[in-house]
Amino acid sequence: MKASINPSASGSSIHPHDSFKISFAPLSLEEVYGLADDPSNGAISLMSGTVRQQTEGKAVQYLEYQAYEPMALVIFQEIAANIRKQWPQTNRVVIHHRTGKLKITEISVLIAVGCPHRAEAFEACRYGIDTLKHNAPIWKKEFWADGSSTWVSIGSCEDETELS
Repeated sequence: MKASINPSASGSSIHPHDSFKISFAPLSLEEVYGLADDPSNGAISLMSGTVRQQTEGKAVQYLEYQAYEPMALVIFQEIAANIRKQWPQTNRVVIHHRTGKLKITEISVLIAVGCPHRAEAFEACRYGIDTLKHNAPIWKKEFWADGSSTWVSIGSCEDETELS
């Protein structure tokens, strides 16, 4: 199952070269990079979120992602629109997210931003993932090696001040 937005068919103000997708199938680095590529780019910043083997000192067996797809895709569009407002020279924005059961090392999210300059590409990409983690209706359930599990919901991500 895959939900995606085709900007030219939607009739909305989505930039025609942007791509947004929620997919049960594995995500492709090559596909996302290709969608972000543009002759006007001087940089493509690509963030790949993967399933790690340990969280807060606890061994992770696997993760399971669920999404309210129609709303998540709208949030992806809003993120791209905000990127274009803050970094107006942005050429391409790509946001793809997985759902379902993901094993250790599998890619859960890919965000790529193509811009004429690297600083804008880096900043816009970071804005994209941080905003997605706080705003998109996507939930993950962490399954632990001890047999327990925990849901992680919208907004349960690092405080920006702790990262600096």
